[in-house]
Amino acid sequence: MFPPKADVLFVILGPPSTQPTEGGMMWSPSALLDAKELTMPSIGLRHLKTHASEVLRDVHDNRTRYVVTSRNRPIAVIVPYSPQEVSEPENGEQAWAEFLAAGEQVRLAWTSPSSAADILRQIRR
Repeated sequence: MFPPKADVLFVILGPPSTQPTEGGMMWSPSALLDAKELTMPSIGLRHLKTHASEVLRDVHDNRTRYVVTSRNRPIAVIVPYSPQEVSEPENGEQAWAEFLAAGEQVRLAWTSPSSAADILRQIRR
């Protein structure tokens, strides 16, 4: 049965991708991690290999999140397991409804004087 009963979720992120996909460009995991590194401690791959039990105990007991690095580049994130975060929607309609509801929450919370389209144009320059 997936997901296995566990208290820790280990997520491995691949290298950043700028290759176009059927739905558009893929998100760059490195870019996503750069923002999260400000609040998450980093741990080197070698240190993780030798202290895996301690790190996973900290994740389980203290709900600590770690960015795993290799040669100072983020390659993975270790986060506490949460069934809500890994549950899959029962059908496509439910997934779209959740996606649209999240978009509406972002729209209502938007406080920037610039529109999202303006910000995207600036980023793409």
